[in-house]
Amino acid sequence: MKSLSRNILLIDDDPFFLKILSDAFGDNGFTVFTARDGLEGVKAYTENLPEVVISDLIMPNMGGTSTCLEIARLAGDRAPIVILLTSMFQGTPHEHPEPEMGARFHIPKSTKPLDIVIIVEQLMDRKVHNR
Repeated sequence: MKSLSRNILLIDDDPFFLKILSDAFGDNGFTVFTARDGLEGVKAYTENLPEVVISDLIMPNMGGTSTCLEIARLAGDRAPIVILLTSMFQGTPHEHPEPEMGARFHIPKSTKPLDIVIIVEQLMDRKVHNR
């Protein structure tokens, strides 16, 4: 069974949060690409083709919903795991049967960085087993 590469794109306009999340993924063996807004995020996606994209919802220039939709359009059949991460979501991380606001997976920003890494690893394992 083929495993996924451990490449991830993090898109967030908050430099502190971007650094904390980047460090958490980097410390756990991921190659991390970052972008400070949706426009940079779409460009970084096309240049690096990561297996996972985590985007903030509210950002300048291009918000998270538009960013996720554009990445899905560009990816076609090779869609990455796309996650919206925002302080607007409360409660626990959740999955939607169909994408909502451009992503099937929504995670509150209040989730601990290591927990986000674990969630991503579980989603990657599931994607490999469903191929």
